[in-house]
Amino acid sequence: MTPERIRALLEAVAQGQTDVDEAFANLAHLPFEELGFARIDHHRTMRQGFPEVIFCEGKTVEQVVAIADRIVSSGAALLATRTNAEMRDALVAKYPEANVNALARTVVVAGEIPAAETIGKILVVSAGTSDLPVAEEAVETARVMGNEVETLYDVGVAGIHRLLACRERLSDASVIIVVAGMEGALPSVVGGLVNVPLIAVPTSVGYGASFKGLAALLGMLNSCASGVTVVNIDNGFGAGVAASKINRLRAG
Repeated sequence: MTPERIRALLEAVAQGQTDVDEAFANLAHLPFEELGFARIDHHRTMRQGFPEVIFCEGKTVEQVVAIADRIVSSGAALLATRTNAEMRDALVAKYPEANVNALARTVVVAGEIPAAETIGKILVVSAGTSDLPVAEEAVETARVMGNEVETLYDVGVAGIHRLLACRERLSDASVIIVVAGMEGALPSVVGGLVNVPLIAVPTSVGYGASFKGLAALLGMLNSCASGVTVVNIDNGFGAGVAASKINRLRAG
C-alpha cells in the first residue's frame, strides 16, 4: 500500500466517508502479511519508495505466484527478478498485462508507484553482448522505478573506438551504470571520461582465471578512476536501485 493510498483512506475516515471497520480491514495486513513461507513487507514503499521485489531464484513457482498475488492485490507495482521460464509463464497466465523480459529474467506488473521527481536519464553501458542479461536487469529495475533509461551496448575496451564514438551520450547521462566481465576494465575508462555518478557491475562472464566474476569485481574495486562505486557480481538489480535513488537525489 502506497503512502498516497493510506493518506486517502485516513482522510475518508476523518470525513465520515469510510467507517472504522472498513478502514481496519484495509489495513489488516500492514505492516506485513504472513504467508507461512514468506512475510510480505507491505510497508516497503513507505520506507524506501518502492514495493518489495521478488527475488525468484530458489523459490518454487507456487511460492512466486502466491507472493506476487499479495503484492499486486495491494495495488503495488510488481517486479520479479531472476525468474525462470516456468515462473514467467505462470505469472503471465495470471497477469496477461505483465511485461516480460526473458533476457533480463524479469517480470513487471504495473501498479501504483509513488511519484518521484528525477533529473536526466540513466545510461546503462555494457562491455559485451554476453553481459546483456545483467545489463537488462538493471534497465528493467531502473525503468519500473520511474526513470528514463537509455542503453549503450557492446562498447568494451577491446574496441575502445566504439565507446569513444559515443562520448556525447555519456555526457548527456545523469547517472551511468557500467556492466562488464573479463577483467572489468570498462568502468575505469568510462569513469575517466565523465563527471556524474558511475555504478560498476562486475559479471561472471569470462574464461577460467576470471573466477566467475571475481577478477572483474577486484578490478573495479581497485579502479583508478575517482568515484566509481561497485555492486556485487551480476547484481544488475542492485545497480538499478542505486542509480534510481541517486537520480532522485540529484533532482531534489
